[in-house]
Amino acid sequence: MRNLWIRFGCFLIGYNYNIIKNCSEVAAKTVKRYTSAMLIIGILWAFVGYTFSERYLKLGEIGSIIGAIIFVVIIIQIERQIILSFNPNKYLFRFRYGIAFIMAIIGAVIIDQIIFKEDIEIAKKEAIAQRVDDLMKIKTKELNEQIAQLDSAITQKETELSELLHDVEKQPTIKSYSTQTQFRSERVTIIDSITGKPVVTEKTIPVNITTSSNVENPKIAMIAPLQETINELRRERIAKTSTLIELRPNLEREYAQFNGFIDELIVMFKILTGSIPALIIWFLWFLLLLAIELFIVQSKKHEEETDYITVIKHQMELRKKKLNLLARKYLDSSDFSDKKSKYTGINSLSNI
Repeated sequence: MRNLWIRFGCFLIGYNYNIIKNCSEVAAKTVKRYTSAMLIIGILWAFVGYTFSERYLKLGEIGSIIGAIIFVVIIIQIERQIILSFNPNKYLFRFRYGIAFIMAIIGAVIIDQIIFKEDIEIAKKEAIAQRVDDLMKIKTKELNEQIAQLDSAITQKETELSELLHDVEKQPTIKSYSTQTQFRSERVTIIDSITGKPVVTEKTIPVNITTSSNVENPKIAMIAPLQETINELRRERIAKTSTLIELRPNLEREYAQFNGFIDELIVMFKILTGSIPALIIWFLWFLLLLAIELFIVQSKKHEEETDYITVIKHQMELRKKKLNLLARKYLDSSDFSDKKSKYTGINSLSNI
């Protein structure tokens, strides 16, 4: 079990297990100490990542778990920058302090939004009511203007319908005149100028015949479309009136369904600035998270060199010496080859 824990710790913080298992108990305890600190930070940020992904990013259960894993991986990689540096300088520590300060603020904000959830919901309802009141004035004015326009149109159409019905009632039928052209033959007697005898001829003459009949007043056909137009305008007016009546509940539901991070952040800021106990709780969470974030940094800053680090440095020195010896051997072999080629050239010249 001990070896499994140390193996897991080496995997987590980036140490080489094959070296650690041959080192002293001090090096093993260092691994355990860093592992415990990493687990505390990892569990805390897994909770923050899961909550943030589920509440604000709306990723669902699987997506929130993936978000928590991403948060933990980022935190582990940040902490490894300190743990795996054998000679960290002051600039690295200052940079880590800055990251720890920012992460503590973010973590405190997200955790406090969960702690003050009920208070935030109450404050959000008040803020939503204020927004609804502001928007109600604009929407109500627009709907009232539209209803007034519909009333005016309905009144105009009803007046037209009344006049039309009165006209139809007064004259249900009207006379319709139609003219037809007919042709008739007439005999005409004329005296021939040459013979002096009478000549009878037939001539076709067109005759226009006008007839009248009673037909239905054509304005009757205009009544049904006009009545349908009035009914359509009345239905539209009823819909607008219904929208006006349900305007406030609809606006409240529309605003309530959105759960924005910035909106809750603004509300929580108002709660913190208006309540000393809430501000104290937030500050305590901030200090706790900051201390947890700086736990590994402070441990690394005041840590004495273990035999694990000594072994690593010794391996590095041996590697450097091997590389230097290989480079020197290569240079020596190159010099020897150059000298040999020069000697061979001189001997060949002397033989000539």
